Amino acid sequence: MKRYLFLTCFSSLACVTGSATQKSEKLNPDSADRRCPNVLIIYADDLGYGDLECYGAKNVQTPHINRLAAEGIRFRNAHATAATSTPSRYSMLTGEYAWRRPGTDVAAGNAGMIVRPEQYTLADMFKNAGYVTAAIGKWHLGLGDKDGQQDWNAPLSAALGDLGFDYSYIMAATADRVPCVFIENGKVADYDPEAPIEVSYRKPFEGEPLGKDHPELLYNLKSSHGHDMAIVNGIGRIGYMKGGGKALWKDENIADSITTHAIGFIREHKDRPFFMYFATNDIHVPRFPHERFRGKSPMGLRGDAIVQFDWSVGQIIDALDKLGLAENTLIILSSDNGPVVDDGYQDSAEELLNGHSPAGPLRGNKYSAFEGGTRIPVIVRWPGQVPPDRISDALVSQIDWFASLALLVGAELPKGAAPDSFDYLGTWLGKNQTDRPWVIEQAANHTLSVRTKDWKYIEPNDGPALITWGPKIETGNLSTPQLYRIADDVAERDNTALLYPDVVFELQNILRRVRMKNLKP
Repeated sequence: MKRYLFLTCFSSLACVTGSATQKSEKLNPDSADRRCPNVLIIYADDLGYGDLECYGAKNVQTPHINRLAAEGIRFRNAHATAATSTPSRYSMLTGEYAWRRPGTDVAAGNAGMIVRPEQYTLADMFKNAGYVTAAIGKWHLGLGDKDGQQDWNAPLSAALGDLGFDYSYIMAATADRVPCVFIENGKVADYDPEAPIEVSYRKPFEGEPLGKDHPELLYNLKSSHGHDMAIVNGIGRIGYMKGGGKALWKDENIADSITTHAIGFIREHKDRPFFMYFATNDIHVPRFPHERFRGKSPMGLRGDAIVQFDWSVGQIIDALDKLGLAENTLIILSSDNGPVVDDGYQDSAEELLNGHSPAGPLRGNKYSAFEGGTRIPVIVRWPGQVPPDRISDALVSQIDWFASLALLVGAELPKGAAPDSFDYLGTWLGKNQTDRPWVIEQAANHTLSVRTKDWKYIEPNDGPALITWGPKIETGNLSTPQLYRIADDVAERDNTALLYPDVVFELQNILRRVRMKNLKP
């Protein structure tokens, strides 16, 4: 693959002092004296390919994200590495496919740290290039040294400070899992000593009511399947929890809380390069947006949650504008996996779609081996460096953000770091339309797929056709190989494996060699 070398800042001194060094061609002839760009990854949760107005959504308005798209590049063939949260986030932050590593499936709220301190992370890379780093919002990659052995009433033995993040204000997992408290720099935020916290995913705590036994206490949202254990804020959760007191979050305030902390971090570090991983929860269940967003779409709580997410994006854009940082901030907006409608709560998300297709024209949703599980929206904006109002149909994967951004800031990676990530900086910044020759996709049950520009191969799997824990979600499983000519069949309806055995063999060979780590794009 041809390498494109652009403006780089290859030492922490360069980034801190504002000088920049040219390795090859510069992004802009006037850029030689500018500092390294701030980098902001806005990572939505369960936001589908068809969920944004700028991607064709008709029943929801997303003006702030529309603005990003108008001022940058909208990618139409971009992929997360997995159809569920934990593995896609692991892959993106480490540059290593999650399926290479045991224990990277959807994590419990009391999972031990899945990304280990000895691993070199995206945050480590930026920190060593002179950036101040932050993670704000959903984490879902474990905390503490061992599963289920965290002491939530004291500083955690292992947290994000061990992974290169200077500052963190996070949810341990998802909003539907306990513990329902924010963790700030490795400690429970607003800790209430009168309500010590206990968490278990094995057995309930005596005297604590459960959703399955006391549906009358689910006054904010009732469960449709699962999510009937601990009750926090009138909503059933996965897992058991006791205590928390004043530290317990209110779901309707989550977006305000993480957005306020994100803007505070930007303001505090406006005079030096920063990297911020801003991971929202809105569209993930339980969908319970603030009252001021209720009724802002005809799709009920799920649509209103998308509006709330758009508001958060707008608040951050406004903060960058007011601080004079917009011109020197690279924003990447995307999602961790595809959408899901009924995912455990009676929020009428399915009944109120009114013709809206969360995955757009794609087949499958979150959890699935089909395209809807991993093909996600990606918008990239960097005023003056990324061309505005562009559409890219280049085949790209989030796994390559690590290597591409490392090139952008001139970072040297230790041997063995980000082993599956490669440089496609030119594609991400709109300097070319170079495709990744193939991308690898992971379904919830570890079934792997290979996408090329024209074809999609799904390896055989004997699992069920629909997920077993919820309704109507296709897994993509089939006991024989599947091959779809995506160029003509984006909805993956016509399995052509028997017609093109040579293509099946070629894509099987790619997957075999990627598994063996002896094939590079």
